[in-house]
Amino acid sequence: MFGSRPLRVPVGRDAHRWSTFPGERTLVVAARTVTSTVRVLETLPSLLRDDPRVTVVFAYDPTSAFNSGVPDLLRDAGCRVMPWEQLRDIAVDLILSASENIDVPEGDCPVLVLPHGIGFQKLVPDSRSSRERLSGVVPDSLLESGRAWLAVSHPAQEEQLLAAHPKAAGHTLLVGDPCFDELVASRQRGEAYREALGVAEHQRLVMVSSTWGPTSLLGRHPDLLPRLLARLPCDEYRVGAIIHPNVWSAHGAWQIRTLLASALDAGLLLVPAVHAWRPALVASTVLVGDHGSVTLYGAATGTPVLLGAFGEDAVPGTAVHALAAAAPRLDPRGDLLQQVKRAASEHAPHRYAAVAGQAFAEPGHALARLRAAVYGLLKLPEPSSPSPASPVLPVPDPPAAPVTSWQVITEVTGSGGEPAVTVRRFPAAVAAYDAGRPDTAVTFTHLAGTDDERDHRLTESASVLVRRDPASSAAGALRWIGEALAELPGSLLAASAVRGGRCLVGLRDGRTVEVATTGPALDPGLPAAVVYACLRTGTPLTDTPVTLRIGDLRDEDVTLRLRPAAPTG
Repeated sequence: MFGSRPLRVPVGRDAHRWSTFPGERTLVVAARTVTSTVRVLETLPSLLRDDPRVTVVFAYDPTSAFNSGVPDLLRDAGCRVMPWEQLRDIAVDLILSASENIDVPEGDCPVLVLPHGIGFQKLVPDSRSSRERLSGVVPDSLLESGRAWLAVSHPAQEEQLLAAHPKAAGHTLLVGDPCFDELVASRQRGEAYREALGVAEHQRLVMVSSTWGPTSLLGRHPDLLPRLLARLPCDEYRVGAIIHPNVWSAHGAWQIRTLLASALDAGLLLVPAVHAWRPALVASTVLVGDHGSVTLYGAATGTPVLLGAFGEDAVPGTAVHALAAAAPRLDPRGDLLQQVKRAASEHAPHRYAAVAGQAFAEPGHALARLRAAVYGLLKLPEPSSPSPASPVLPVPDPPAAPVTSWQVITEVTGSGGEPAVTVRRFPAAVAAYDAGRPDTAVTFTHLAGTDDERDHRLTESASVLVRRDPASSAAGALRWIGEALAELPGSLLAASAVRGGRCLVGLRDGRTVEVATTGPALDPGLPAAVVYACLRTGTPLTDTPVTLRIGDLRDEDVTLRLRPAAPTG
C-alpha cells in the first residue's frame, strides 16, 4: 500500500548513499486529512522554492475519521510518503501540519501547525473522547512540551486561543492567511474563471458552500441544490457547489454523486474536493453558505452572501459569528429567485469589511511571514531570493455535464405590434422540486429535449426536439428534423442550428420556419421556444420580427420566415 513501507531515501539510516540533493534539514509534513494536507501542499512550494537545503517528506497518519483520499492526494502530487511509525526512527528538524489533532512522537523538534480554515471558529468532535473541542488547537501535552507553534491570521485569534488554552502563551505566530491573500490577488481573473467553468458572459453564478456535519448547509437542507436549479432560469443562472473535503472523505464521491444525481443532470457545477474551490469562489456572483470558512472567505473578498444555515457549533466572538449578524439569511422554502436577485442588487462591495478585519491582519504578507517562521524554526537563514508573493490562481477545469432537457416557460406580449416572447428554461431533471407555474392565455409551458437526452421518458414526452450540434448545411438540418419527427410522433417541433447562425424549426404539419438573429448564434432551444409560443398564440410565421427576451438577461431581435416547401417529384 502506498505510504505503508518505511522510506530508505531521502530519509533513513543510509539515505546519504542514495540522495542527490545535499539536504541540511529535514522537514516532515504530517498528512492526516485531505483538508489539512491540501493546505500544506498549496503553501509549501512557495516557501521552499529553489532551496536544496531542505528535504521534505510526508508522514501519513491514518487515524482520522476523514483520512480517506489522503494517500491518493499525496500520490497524485508526487510526494515521498512514509508511514507514521517511521517518524520516531529518523532525525527531524521540523514537523509541519495543518491538522492539529496529531500524536507526534517524543523528541525536541518543533511542530508548526497551520490553520486549515480561518482561526478557531468552530467546535468539533474530539476523536480522543466523546466531548467537543475547539478546532485548531493541539493537544495539551504538546502545548506543555513547548514544541508547538500555532500560526494565526489575526491577533484576535491569539486572544481567543489564550483565553481557552493559557498554555499556548508565547507559542503563537502571527502570519496572516495565504489562502485569503491568493483570493484577493486573483479577483481580477474572475471572468477567466467563469469562462473556464462554462458560465456564459451574461449569466450569474450562484455558488453554494457547505461545511461538514449535521449543522452544515447540506446537513440541514440536502435538497437545496436541486431546488435552486429548479427555481433559477438556466439561461440566466448557473449553480455550483463547494462541498467540504470532509464530506467527500466521509461519504465518498459515489455517494455524493448519487445523492446529487438530479442536480448534476440539471447542470450543477460540482467543484472537485481540492484546489478548484478557490477560483470557483472568485467567479461566483452570489454565495449561499453556512458557518464554514469558505463563506467567510467569500464575504471578506466582496462576494454577496446569503446564509442558508448557521450551526450552534460556531464559536461566539469569532469573525464567522460576526458574519452571521451581518449577512442576510436565506429562507430555503421561500422564493429562491427573488432572494438571490435581492442579495446581488443590494450588496455593497465593502459590506463585510469589518468582519474581514476581525479575521485577517496585514493581508498580502502571509507567505513572506510564513517563510520567515519556517526558516526560523529550521534554524536556517532565509534564501536570498525575494520573499514569495501570493500567486494568481490557475483556471479550473469545467466540472459539469450539459443539460439535455428543459421545462420551458414562454410568455407572449405586445400582440398589437411587434410581439415579444419571454423565454425561461428550467432543467427538467429537477422539475420535481418546482412548485409549478400557471399556464395562462399568454404563458405556456412545454418540455424540450436534446438529441442526446438519455432518459427516453423525457424524449418521448417532449413537445420540442433540439439537435445539440449545428448541422453543416440546411439539407442536413432538414434531414435530421424529418427523421426526429418521424421517430417521435408525439413531438410538435424539431429544431436544428445550421453553421453560420441560422436555425431551422420543422413543424409537425411539414412546414419549416427559418429563424434568423442579428446577434450571436443562439442555442436552438431558444428559437424553437419562440416558434412554439407563436403557434400557441396564432402569431404569423411569415417575415415576422420578434423580440426574444431571455428572461431578465437580455433581448435579441429575431425574424421568422416560412421556407418554401421542397419540390416533390
